[in-house]
Amino acid sequence: MARFLPCCGGIMTTSDDILEVEGLGIRFGGLVAVNDVSFRVARGQVFGLLGPNGAGKTTLFNLIAGALQPTTGRIRFEGRDVTGMKPDRRSRLGIARTFQITQPFAELTVEENVMAAALVRHRSLAEMRHAAGPYVDMVGLSHKRHELAKSLSTGQRKRLELARAMATQPRLLLLDEVTGGVDQASIPGLIDLVAKLRETGVTLILVEHNMRVIMRLSDRMMFLNRGEKLAEGPPDAIANHPDVVNLYLGAAHA
Repeated sequence: MARFLPCCGGIMTTSDDILEVEGLGIRFGGLVAVNDVSFRVARGQVFGLLGPNGAGKTTLFNLIAGALQPTTGRIRFEGRDVTGMKPDRRSRLGIARTFQITQPFAELTVEENVMAAALVRHRSLAEMRHAAGPYVDMVGLSHKRHELAKSLSTGQRKRLELARAMATQPRLLLLDEVTGGVDQASIPGLIDLVAKLRETGVTLILVEHNMRVIMRLSDRMMFLNRGEKLAEGPPDAIANHPDVVNLYLGAAHA
């Protein structure tokens, strides 16, 4: 089996923390979407983000990936301040993300979609095709390699999204609702795939509404509500935290 190395070269820091977020905040006019959020993610960890709709989880992803610039706070990746960097530069440094609503190039094949993502690391078509192949195989889409992306099911599009992200060779991968919108039968396979991604050495930050999924995959979790961090710790501690139970899980869980 091919070995996937989620690394783009360069000097690696010796710190155990691959990501450091300090006092991060953003406001849109009078709306404070994220307020003074701080946390660290250890290298090789699966870090889960939990919270109700509108809690600020996707906004936080956009800040880390560079799609939004914070009003306050700093973001450090492998010891380097990336707060003001554009998304393409962060991608080249090793930060990638997926999206809850997948948007593949509908008229391109599965392989061509992954080739487009591999452009971050390669320049010739031959190099991109060679690089894309193993990631198509990794996510279980070998049989769909030459089919158009528009023909894929929702679950298959989620897999394609993962292949495209991995083709950028990230060291930090932000996963936004991997199981969101897919049928129940597809969820176990996607869980196994995320676990397989972890085995490559990539660090994962996971936004997921399915409590069973996020509890199973995460080493550490953070709970957000109305843009603020209310709790952080091991999955069991978060699941039994009073604020999490009251605001998210409900009395039935308790």
